[in-house]
Amino acid sequence: MDPATLRKLLQDVRRGKLTTARALDQLARLPFETAGPALVDHHRALRQHLPEVILAQGKTVTQCVTIARAVVRKSGRCLATRVSPEQAEALLGEFGPDAQWNEPARVVAIETRTRGAREARSAAGRSRAKRSEPVLVISAGTSDMPVAEEAAATLEFMGVPVRRVYDAGVAGIHRLVAHVKALRGAAAIVVVAGMEGALASVVAGLTDRPVIAVPTSVGYGASYGGLAALLAMLNSCVAGVTVVNIDNGFGAGYAAGVIARQSKNGRRPR
Repeated sequence: MDPATLRKLLQDVRRGKLTTARALDQLARLPFETAGPALVDHHRALRQHLPEVILAQGKTVTQCVTIARAVVRKSGRCLATRVSPEQAEALLGEFGPDAQWNEPARVVAIETRTRGAREARSAAGRSRAKRSEPVLVISAGTSDMPVAEEAAATLEFMGVPVRRVYDAGVAGIHRLVAHVKALRGAAAIVVVAGMEGALASVVAGLTDRPVIAVPTSVGYGASYGGLAALLAMLNSCVAGVTVVNIDNGFGAGYAAGVIARQSKNGRRPR
């Protein structure tokens, strides 16, 4: 149940299209529902910006489909992250053309295509796009792209405009400098980098926009699975850098999306 769905429910009662008893029956099943081994939080979208997101990693195929079915039944949409090919195949089989598999990001996005739901989300998306500056997602190297794509896919699911700048690490700094105008015009910037994690500090030093840094587990032995990049980003001397956990593209994308959506009219003084 998201704000748009709840608003429609109340409007239907007011207009006499839905009885009070039926509306109460729908609300009585909130705020959560048992779906297999999970308790699905149907109030998540009312409190935050998205219905409950499925972390598919560690779940069985059956668990993923069961939980997704419960989320979609109430919200009309669902995002699943860290999805394996087997889980993706099952979700695509369950939801058909309503489900889209972003393989590099390991994300499945499900959007029901009923006319009313589609039109409502389309109007909301257009409204947000008018208000929001884009979020810029930057990856240091090609190996960092899966995490960057997870962030980008999350932003797109939130209805936030996204621009991508990939393979623009510090080893060829001129590749980044070519995008300075975009850096200074974004609502927020997600910087995804492994190895020594220097890109976040460089980006933050070129713009006054909030930078959300994502260390990745990409690198040789002394990178310690992303720990070196994490520590480098946490120790950045540049103001405005916030750091999420290693490989947490979803968390970075969500945070950047909240910033973009809450920017007043998508514009701030320059």
